[in-house]
Amino acid sequence: MRRRQFLLAAAAGLAVPGLVRAANVAGPVRIVVGFAPGGGTDVLARVIGQKLGVMWNTSVVVENKPGATGAIAAAYVAKQPPDGSTLLMAHVNSHAIAPALLDVKYDPRADFTPISMVGVTPNMLTCRPEQKVRTISDIVALCRKNPGKISFGSSGIGSAQHLALELFRMQAKIDVVHVPYKGSGPLVADLLGGQIDYAFDTMTAATPFIQQGKVIAIAQTRLKRAASHPGVPTLAESGFPGLDAASWYGLVGPKGMPPALAQRMNEDVNRVLVMPDVAERLKSFGAEDSGGSNQQFAAYITAESTKWAKVIKDAGVKAES
Repeated sequence: MRRRQFLLAAAAGLAVPGLVRAANVAGPVRIVVGFAPGGGTDVLARVIGQKLGVMWNTSVVVENKPGATGAIAAAYVAKQPPDGSTLLMAHVNSHAIAPALLDVKYDPRADFTPISMVGVTPNMLTCRPEQKVRTISDIVALCRKNPGKISFGSSGIGSAQHLALELFRMQAKIDVVHVPYKGSGPLVADLLGGQIDYAFDTMTAATPFIQQGKVIAIAQTRLKRAASHPGVPTLAESGFPGLDAASWYGLVGPKGMPPALAQRMNEDVNRVLVMPDVAERLKSFGAEDSGGSNQQFAAYITAESTKWAKVIKDAGVKAES
């Protein structure tokens, strides 16, 4: 219901005369991404950035600063001038998980200006086509027969994908090898190359490879199935009740941005999100629950920070695990 109400409101906003757009940003705009090119965060940043560049009549470029599951990029953006020229494609990793797991150099709530939610996606458990063990029950059995030998990749230590693996591992009571990468791009490359057995990846990054038949989708990690992948079961319905490890993406700027500028940017991002080609692209990647106000996004970040801090504490997850 919230999403439907937002879409109607955003569509109505298109007809408001004289609504000022954020065309007065000084110079080119950078959207900083905390992961390598080709990953889910990178893809969404480029989709949104291209449209904003046209709307704002200026250059909007994506700049990748991978490392520490997005924390390096977040720390960098937190120190930039609050003039709207540098934005961050914030992520569940950088703004909810890393602060509870790593010694980050920023406060995810105090050091940023929330602009807009871009989307929430499941993560996916995947394998290459040559892998014969493809069902959850068979994977659990394989891991139990080979303790400490079956490898699972993720997009980094402390990432949502890593925590999805940890929750799966603990509930299944299995001993596996975690192989962290600096983003989905190198993760998928090694999965396809046979360097790892399985991967927990973002649905955004995995979807093109699934569509091409290069990667097999085994399970997804939200409590509900994504509309774009209705045939892929959730882990929650596959013997792991309550397992919910979604990824989310949203634009933020440094703290201290003028409220009017943040509001105008929010309105323009919302316009982009309801463009038919963008909405279809987001849907194909499983990105749902997009848009909303600056305040709604700020409240969501706070709720996610609380949730993941509790999960990390209860599960005993360590940065070096």
